[in-house]
Amino acid sequence: MAVIGQQFPNLTVNAMDEMGDTFSLNVLDEAKNNKQKVLLFWYPKDFTFVCPTELHAFQAALAEFEKRNTKIIGASCDTAEVHFAWLNTAKDNGGIEGVTYPILADSNRNLAKTLGILDSQTSPDSDDLLSGDHVTYRATYLIDEDGVVFHEGINHMPLGRNVNEFLRLIDAYTHVQQHGEVCPANWEEGKEAMKADSKGVAEYLSNH
Repeated sequence: MAVIGQQFPNLTVNAMDEMGDTFSLNVLDEAKNNKQKVLLFWYPKDFTFVCPTELHAFQAALAEFEKRNTKIIGASCDTAEVHFAWLNTAKDNGGIEGVTYPILADSNRNLAKTLGILDSQTSPDSDDLLSGDHVTYRATYLIDEDGVVFHEGINHMPLGRNVNEFLRLIDAYTHVQQHGEVCPANWEEGKEAMKADSKGVAEYLSNH
């Protein structure tokens, strides 16, 4: 289900923090109540291979997201207890020790189902039976201060994300919010944007 341009689903999910505490977290409320952007990224499973590289990459860039008033939230369909075990596993042993942002434990899959990001296939023997692990793709959502999704993207399981691209997207959206201009292809902070009219496009293209 595409949610771009819409408010993020108003669902509360269990989450785990780095201290091992389980708490309830509502992504929409995190954005609206705290007047901050949120980056929510889903990964298929704890204790796998590509996944820890992504969680550590987001942790390494955490200060850059915080500069942009953006909260990072990870998510999978594992339980909070499994998250805690992974958080207590050393990095050099495939763990995510040192990750400090919260991780959703959508073990009932309510939010993942609502977003339509589960790799779900029915068994050829029965529509009531699922084949595979019934886990999520690598889906990413950028949500603004009003709870509206301004970016969503989905990667297949083997494809890790580029964390710097999300920083660029946040910079671009913030520029739009502040200046009312639009950001052309490959725009980065400090580069020229353009007015959203035919004259603005013509001027930009003539200069590039």
